[in-house]
Amino acid sequence: MTSLVTSPDSAGIERLCNLSTRERFLTAPALPGIERIEAQFYGDMFSPHRHDTYALGVTLHGVQTFSYRGAKQFSQPGNIIVLHPDEIHDGGAGTEAGLRYRMLYLEPSLLRRGLGENAGSLPFVAQPVFSDPALSATLLEMLAHLDSDLDELLIDQLVCGIAEGLSRHAKQPIRRSKNLATTRMERARQFLEANINDVVTSAELEDVTGLDRYTLIRQFKACFATTPHRFLVMRRLQRAKTLIAQGEPLAGIAAETGFADQSHLNRHFKQAFGITPGRWADMIRPHQSPSMPLIAP
Repeated sequence: MTSLVTSPDSAGIERLCNLSTRERFLTAPALPGIERIEAQFYGDMFSPHRHDTYALGVTLHGVQTFSYRGAKQFSQPGNIIVLHPDEIHDGGAGTEAGLRYRMLYLEPSLLRRGLGENAGSLPFVAQPVFSDPALSATLLEMLAHLDSDLDELLIDQLVCGIAEGLSRHAKQPIRRSKNLATTRMERARQFLEANINDVVTSAELEDVTGLDRYTLIRQFKACFATTPHRFLVMRRLQRAKTLIAQGEPLAGIAAETGFADQSHLNRHFKQAFGITPGRWADMIRPHQSPSMPLIAP
């Protein structure tokens, strides 16, 4: 059960307001379809980039600023941030006080299960910064203990809560469709995940799904908000992140994750995460308990 302090005492406020000068990323143990991090830094950090997951976060300290869909956005403590998969954005601290936030990266395949098998579309939230106490409580529960795993039943409950929250704020109601080949798309997704280090051809995916390659691409994107090729590249990059956290050399990581060389890895990594692998390696502190408690805004 998560322990959240809703009315911090003066000492708690002081701890929250006096960020360490050390910039860092904290990462939680890996969970299927879920990545959880805490970021703490000053100034601009992330160049324009896009990833194939939902990015769902809560600002804890400072002003979180980012460009998204043609507009500059600002999030203050207590606000929720929702970024749709494959939408370009950057990120930084809006004031000299620095920034601290926690973020959940949720794969669309997992969110679809929370929406129900007949969901014909993924929820698109037009307003990327807003307040919603119920959704905030759900996110904070999932993000509270980055140094430990989450119970499987709790994960299922929280994913359903997130699906409900995103559906409330979606620009349009979630379409229900029985024409989308969701079972075939799930087979394609599983095949790609099982072969992340291999060259996967369109013909192989046609054999797996029984669909022609162009129908496959359209339906895959409708199900998971990205194309099969980009999904495969992103899974390789997620594997690279894990190896970086383990202290492996970047040149070896590039070879192990299916990239031609370190330069190839660097280019794709920055396009996906807005930061170079070397900078990520410098700031990452894997499985380390935060020095400050998570305080519910």
